[in-house]
Amino acid sequence: MTRTTPARPVLVEAVFPELAAHRGRTTRLHPRPGRPGTHESHVGGPVLWPADEPWPLCREPHRPETEGYEPDEIRSARAEGVRPRSRPWPASGTPGEDGPAPFMGLAQIFRRDVPALASGPDGADLVQIFRCPFTHGPHLERRYHLRWRRATDTERAERFLAVPPEVPMLRWEDELPEPCVLHPEEVDTYPWAEGDTLPASLIARIDAWDDARAAEHGPDAPSYQSDLSIPPGWRVGGFPSWASTGPMTIGCASCSTSMRLLLTAGSDETDACSHSWIPLEERDPSPRGTAPRPGGPSVARPTRLRFGRDRDLHVFTCPADPGHPPRWILS
Repeated sequence: MTRTTPARPVLVEAVFPELAAHRGRTTRLHPRPGRPGTHESHVGGPVLWPADEPWPLCREPHRPETEGYEPDEIRSARAEGVRPRSRPWPASGTPGEDGPAPFMGLAQIFRRDVPALASGPDGADLVQIFRCPFTHGPHLERRYHLRWRRATDTERAERFLAVPPEVPMLRWEDELPEPCVLHPEEVDTYPWAEGDTLPASLIARIDAWDDARAAEHGPDAPSYQSDLSIPPGWRVGGFPSWASTGPMTIGCASCSTSMRLLLTAGSDETDACSHSWIPLEERDPSPRGTAPRPGGPSVARPTRLRFGRDRDLHVFTCPADPGHPPRWILS
């Protein structure tokens, strides 16, 4: 089933013609619970991994925990539509606290499924994203891992890893991704209007326009940031959203080149400020037509993952050399 973004509630270039010069494209991935295969793009599905290749491990010390959830119990509870039961952490300590912990596969994306995916080193056209299942230090920092591959070369492997290594306990239920198939869709987007992302005079006019519409139509009136610039959820390319941090300059640590946005992993597919982005196929048929159809987490948070306090995780790569280390930014 396709997912179709509705026309924007306001033709933003008619109000601000100069935005045409800043228009960009992003691919909304629209992950939805399903049964993705190893050779498909997905969130939370089986990763295409040669059986003779070592699985990535996080070797840093991990924060001790007191309670958590067993992955299989999380899966069973989701299948039954109930909350999983938390358990005391094993007396032996945090799995991985005294040794390496296997990273958890979050997503893989093939360019054959998402043509807008930027190239990796040596023409790599498959990207795989991983996260350490545990937090680090007093600030609960996270560690991520990115693996580039050439899809055709990888698919020639004689055998593939059937079951990746997995830690026996997770601190939070939302550490475990729900297997999701993707429904890629390209849409027009515009930069976040703050700081130096657009000319200062244009940002001032956008802010004034937003204020005037809110005063005339109330707080639910469409606004530039929520309804006209950047969609929520998982997406490839386009512009980063900066709702929590404000705009940041992201430079490559290896060569100082300004980095480009590879992809965004969103905690939510929709929230109170983004109803206008709900796909046509999932919109409430009522006259207002802004609420999602009944579906609970499968629509609002299909992947079940959480990044920070319901923020966006932006993955930046170096356009001068995609082999340089990526940067992971929560905003």
